[in-house]
Amino acid sequence: MRFSCVLLACLLSAIVSLPAAADSRVFVIAAQDDGYGIDQCLANGDRCGAPAARAYCRSREFTDASAYRALDAAEITATATGPAGAACRGTSCGRAIAITCMR
Repeated sequence: MRFSCVLLACLLSAIVSLPAAADSRVFVIAAQDDGYGIDQCLANGDRCGAPAARAYCRSREFTDASAYRALDAAEITATATGPAGAACRGTSCGRAIAITCMR
């Protein structure tokens, strides 16, 4: 009986001392060729993208952005295509950006 109480106490203290897992989520967004250049900052991982990524995460009730980068077309499994014969225009054609947000 004494052994089982000590074992239970050890297990409980181990569980309580485990760090809490951070809640994170990856958002995949289309790159926008809108002339502001924010898509380029995010896609290239430049320092100018950090404030934009943070603002994006905060607008979705997350605390901060832990990562942001451009995605290759091969990384996106369900790519939507436009109508047959539609021309692709702009530098962001078919590009997407991944932003990892955390709480």
